[in-house]
Amino acid sequence: MAAEEGQGAGCLPRERVSLTGSTDPATPVLNTERFVLRPIEPADAAALFPTLSDEAQCRYLTRAAFATIKELEAWLFDPDWDGRTWIATDRTDGAAAARLVAVPVAQGIAEIGYITIKQHQGQGIAGECAAAMITHLFGTEQLHLVTAETDPRNTASNALLERLGFTRKAHLRRSVQTHIGWCDELKWELRRCDWSEQ
Repeated sequence: MAAEEGQGAGCLPRERVSLTGSTDPATPVLNTERFVLRPIEPADAAALFPTLSDEAQCRYLTRAAFATIKELEAWLFDPDWDGRTWIATDRTDGAAAARLVAVPVAQGIAEIGYITIKQHQGQGIAGECAAAMITHLFGTEQLHLVTAETDPRNTASNALLERLGFTRKAHLRRSVQTHIGWCDELKWELRRCDWSEQ
């Protein structure tokens, strides 16, 4: 389900399987022109909290905004969650700008999500960093398919997925219950062969 109002598209794992067949795939450092994507660290919770504690920013998440940093830390570092998290940090000052995730869905398939920290929204960060993550998933890890799920009202996230080359595969009506009630859901897909042709 999509994350923030404006830039985000988040996700929740559906099944617990490995992305590549290994039991613990690495979260390597990735690079873009403006950002370094590195594995999440405990100190990142403080940078993410102003965004993830804001009801407007969390409108399209499946859960409500976080009330405390401790609650956010427990969610970010849940040992039972099988996804991987990258934090996009600015090359110039090291400041955290976005959170990106890849969650295994089935062998060779991952669902992605992203949320841009609110003071950095509108600068193309989610697109730049999601492209680097997708390139890694298809290139290095040789995944077959990357998926995403969004709320139809999250126009910025839906437009971003279209720019990245995703195809909208389904519009499910009132299919997911979130903190704002029963919501529609868009299902998106991007295949490796289509990404390599871009």
